[in-house]
Amino acid sequence: MTEVDGRISGPVTGDQHVPPDLRVVGVELGEIDLGRSRNRANSAPASVPSLARLDTVAARAEEVGLRRVHLLAWRDLDDPEAGGSELHAHRIAALWAGAGLDVVLRTSTAAGHGPFGTRDGYRVVRKAGRYAVFPRSAFSGLLGRDGARDGLVEIWNGMPFFSPLWARCPRLVFLHHVHAEMWRMALPPSLARLGELLERRVAPPLYRGSRIITLSSSSRQEIVSMLGLSPDRVRVVPPGVDPRFSPGTGKSDEPLVVSVGRLVPVKRFDRFIDALVEVRRRVPTMRAVIVGEGYERPLLEAKLRAAGAQDWVSLPGRQTDDQLVETYRKAWVLASLSQREGWGMTITEAAACGTPAVVSRIAGHLDAVHDGTTGLLVEDGDDFAGALASVLEDTVLRARLSRGAVDHAKRLTWEATAAGTLEALVDEATRRRRH
Repeated sequence: MTEVDGRISGPVTGDQHVPPDLRVVGVELGEIDLGRSRNRANSAPASVPSLARLDTVAARAEEVGLRRVHLLAWRDLDDPEAGGSELHAHRIAALWAGAGLDVVLRTSTAAGHGPFGTRDGYRVVRKAGRYAVFPRSAFSGLLGRDGARDGLVEIWNGMPFFSPLWARCPRLVFLHHVHAEMWRMALPPSLARLGELLERRVAPPLYRGSRIITLSSSSRQEIVSMLGLSPDRVRVVPPGVDPRFSPGTGKSDEPLVVSVGRLVPVKRFDRFIDALVEVRRRVPTMRAVIVGEGYERPLLEAKLRAAGAQDWVSLPGRQTDDQLVETYRKAWVLASLSQREGWGMTITEAAACGTPAVVSRIAGHLDAVHDGTTGLLVEDGDDFAGALASVLEDTVLRARLSRGAVDHAKRLTWEATAAGTLEALVDEATRRRRH
């Protein structure tokens, strides 16, 4: 069992406003049109078109010789600190395997798990530590020690694997967002400066010819403007929402705010607690739940005690998927003050359960939330607590945002995500064959 954005996933088995120039897969007239996902409360077979599209793209992959695809990731889904990036990679790998591809995910070691395993039809190779995984994976890839491959997907999560220097097969690069100030939030000053140098100066020239996949149009704009990568090479493929996330039978009797994520600085849960204390003055019956685990837990617990908020703000740690679904369904609002996100998948998971969002106006959130329709976007420095309180107090507003949230989430399926991503890899393979 492992944490994914505050949830616990199942075990590994067999562990032995869009600018016109944007290239957005499945997007038409600025609206995501990825097939109609239906939750369990709706009997219409929504994901059939997406599955059919994935099968069609998989057939094209076979035609261009893409049968064995390797993915390179920093962390595995079974890593205790796994988050949205790891869930995203897992969903795509599992669906590609289900469509007939031979998929291998290479990543760093995960405590309690061996170097080799299988998960939902794809193989997992866990070798080297948290930082050694980068040079070791590159060296193994160069020498072909991971076996033959017809295509490669590199997940550039802060530190790159530098696949343009050694991979000679068709490649994709997942780059969910620019890390920017995250380096200084997570690392000592000297290492932070090194991370910034790699991300902003060293890596971009090497990746200018690579085909990049990101999750949102707003993240794409930052990748182009901050890293100087060509807009023609950056494609948007939004993430999906699992059908288990669906509306329930009713909300909590008392106003309930939920936030989900790893307890780390970039999520800014310390500021979120300050906002909750302000909201509580206007909505005295409000309760809040912060779902997730991380190294900032002691700091946040101390902050709650100092504010006298430990009786109405809970930190339950990790939750199973079923527990998280129930939490989303009972919540009146999903809130996030995160400083960096590629999308914010917890937002659309909650939306699928009928829970609107009040979140920081950052890249990623700009696409996960349609301001005034599925939730509210709040600029840094504006009254986040006031926006949150307004949704809790206004029944009509909350109901309207809830309807918009459900409708938005229905458009997002993992099958469409897998198809759109594989389509990009097929396009790259086709281009290489022509040249």
